[in-house]
Amino acid sequence: MPTLLNDTNAHPAYATASSSRARRAARAGLWALPAYGLLLGLSTWTHQPGIDDFDAYARYITTDVFLISHLGASIFGAALAVLGAFAVTVFLANGRAARTAITGLVLTTITNVFLASTFGSATFVQPGIGRAHLAGTPGMPALNADTAYGPAFFIVALTATSFLIVSAIVLGTAIARSDRRLRWHGIAYAVLLPAFAVTGFALQAAQPWTGFALAAATTALAVRLPRLNR
Repeated sequence: MPTLLNDTNAHPAYATASSSRARRAARAGLWALPAYGLLLGLSTWTHQPGIDDFDAYARYITTDVFLISHLGASIFGAALAVLGAFAVTVFLANGRAARTAITGLVLTTITNVFLASTFGSATFVQPGIGRAHLAGTPGMPALNADTAYGPAFFIVALTATSFLIVSAIVLGTAIARSDRRLRWHGIAYAVLLPAFAVTGFALQAAQPWTGFALAAATTALAVRLPRLNR
């Protein structure tokens, strides 16, 4: 299967060295996806209480666990998702699923930029509201509803989550179509990432396990894909 990594037509010596460097970089980049899946699982191991119990909600959002899970796992994880999708696309760029892979990369990038903005809202707005509430400042539930959970937040979060599902299906389809030996790797990616998004709303106890399953599936992809592009 031809890829950008083995195109050495114009200047053989230079192209060979460049191809070798690109291959090493892309191979390393593939491991961003297992790290992303692992962070998804870890960041959803606990979930914040509902705002109906605002005291419990305020206590949770002022913990180090909340801060680290959003800053270290969710925001950094979004960056890893983009890097991993880029690495996959490098391997598939000259194959029969090139257009689909590039479309998946574009969608993944745009989606994770918007998701990172919603994670940033949680990271930097909610803890301050929680601390103020615990200190006895009145009106914090209303302020929380108007800022951290305002209409703009919900529109961006729900739209970005929908695009996350679409981007996973598109990139997973590209992986599956690129080589019959990668069929199940692509299917796993196209199923597990949307499952992670859906379980965040419908079955939160299962959500971390979908993240860990994604980490396992993309580990297999990171091992298998470079071997098929030698």
